[in-house]
Amino acid sequence: MHSLKRLPGTINRYYKYYLKRCLTSKSAQNREVEVEKEKNIAVEYFESVTTIGINCPQKKNCLDSTTVQELTDELEKFENDEKSVVGVLHGIGGNFCSGYDLKEIARYNGKNEEILPQFGPLADRIELIKKPLIAAISGYALGVGFELALMCDIRIMEESAVCGFLNRRFGIPILCGGTVRLPALIGYGRAMELILTGRPIYAKEALQWGLINHYADVGTALGNAVNFARSITKFPQSALLADRTSAHFATFSAKQLEEALQFEKDNASHLVFEEGVKGANRFVTEKLGRHGKCYNITQIDVSFKDLDKDLV
Repeated sequence: MHSLKRLPGTINRYYKYYLKRCLTSKSAQNREVEVEKEKNIAVEYFESVTTIGINCPQKKNCLDSTTVQELTDELEKFENDEKSVVGVLHGIGGNFCSGYDLKEIARYNGKNEEILPQFGPLADRIELIKKPLIAAISGYALGVGFELALMCDIRIMEESAVCGFLNRRFGIPILCGGTVRLPALIGYGRAMELILTGRPIYAKEALQWGLINHYADVGTALGNAVNFARSITKFPQSALLADRTSAHFATFSAKQLEEALQFEKDNASHLVFEEGVKGANRFVTEKLGRHGKCYNITQIDVSFKDLDKDLV
């Protein structure tokens, strides 16, 4: 593993070319380019590489139930698209994904469980996708956004980006596989430090820990990721996918992984009700915990009778 700063000329030339292709809306190999500007997920094609972008920049690309469903649908389309070989998951507007929308969690009124993250389609996935997927991490990759990056095969992170389980501040547990995948990637001790403290981790430390594969200059994660993806497409895909599957099985073992993911849900889902809704409510109403601040976060005293109010 090494920094991609060593190849600035090649990467910058490709990134400029890639952006030009996107801006002019030209198709790759006569394929119609799909730009879902009005949706929360924007999809672009470059030859056999598909980019899938979370497109909610006004709220730092945090996920709500609608965006999660759109993201799941687009990933399934990519998975079933024979012309798409490698995917790049990224965020539009400077952030990868800042977590789950606390305003939506704060709306829980004791009955509408469908708005809570542990009931979403991402929480039920053992693997994110059956094809190689690369995370281009910029800005914030926090909470469920961090878990999205962990689901990917390769992570390329900008120098100024930050990852972490900052949902620790609000009593919201990790429910999309993070407690399973992170220890497998970086070891139990280091993973436990990030899980228990909720502290942020930046690119250079993440590279040293083996959390990411490369780090890149600010503004170049997407270009680097697409370039990396193109380097994979030249290989015979059947053998590549078979080896990828074997590596995944050797790392997790399907039965053990399923048990671990189910245990994660069974062990912590109730805490969204007991602590997470209250913490999200304080974030919305009192601005508690914004900008990564951790003081006064234990003084949570919100009645469930107030949780049915529209807090947006």
